[in-house]
Amino acid sequence: MAERPETSPAPPPPAGAHAISIGLSAVIVAVTGGDPKVLAVRRHALDGLPSGPLEPEHRTLEAGLRAWVERQTHQTLGHVEQLYTFGDRDRRETGPAGRRSLSVAYLALVREARPAGDADAAWQGWYRYFPWEDRRDGPPAVLDRLAGALRLWAGAAPDARAAEMRRERLSLAFGFGPQIGAAWNEERVLERYELLYEAGLVPEALREGAPERGGETVPGVEMAADHRRMLALGIARLRGKIKYRPVVFELMPPAFTLLQLQRTVEALSGIRLHKQNFRRLVEQQRLVEETGDTTAETGGRPARLVRFRREVLLERPAPGVRLPASSRGR
Repeated sequence: MAERPETSPAPPPPAGAHAISIGLSAVIVAVTGGDPKVLAVRRHALDGLPSGPLEPEHRTLEAGLRAWVERQTHQTLGHVEQLYTFGDRDRRETGPAGRRSLSVAYLALVREARPAGDADAAWQGWYRYFPWEDRRDGPPAVLDRLAGALRLWAGAAPDARAAEMRRERLSLAFGFGPQIGAAWNEERVLERYELLYEAGLVPEALREGAPERGGETVPGVEMAADHRRMLALGIARLRGKIKYRPVVFELMPPAFTLLQLQRTVEALSGIRLHKQNFRRLVEQQRLVEETGDTTAETGGRPARLVRFRREVLLERPAPGVRLPASSRGR
């Protein structure tokens, strides 16, 4: 029997190569004065989400998240839900150790409170980061700029098939192009951001060396790490969830007017709703009940105050604020 050739042993992996760090991040949303806001923390001259690593004293991931949020913003969270675990193979910590890094993102809804934590925390309008997502006054002007840049990117694909696939993605995400003629879908927030990233049109792509092109980026404030991606996912999740769960009422005061409720739904979805259709829909679903009080803060005739009717949770499985189909067009 022939002897097997000797082989030299494989070099040991660098220290920490198989270690994994776990980060915890929170997309904390409030709506004030018809403006959807996210709680941001200033990090190295960039806005970021409240976040920190999972530490040995944290009993659970959620307990660790709550601890970091309270430490950084003095905001006590109520209900939170897990959004997603970000853990791409090349997602690593900065520094010599370079451990693989996982980040677990959560979504939390609160009534806005003044943060006063250890870091520079402040409420920021979320359309500051995604100006193309606010269509309450019609398609924003920035979309024309996006359309031109993204069509150039699609045309620069390596072959005709790839170019066609890119154009189809643009049509589905943004409604650009005649191929599919897709109307604007307010829930495709993450797909739109990831297309802009792939095309090298956001600063995050330029700093991470990922773009296929370099140069000018589109309007929208850059965020630390991949926090704008997390925020995009949080917005998309919330826009979808308000249609089948009464989560919007987590953002409302105990008593409110129907107009205030409509403005909050419009702020979150980024689209304008027909007043009478919206009121008819809310009444048909029996989501609210009158308190017997009125308010003159609307500036006109006193408006009736209503509150969320919690019995609806027991009456049917999906009591959300379904958006009228006519409001979802371009």
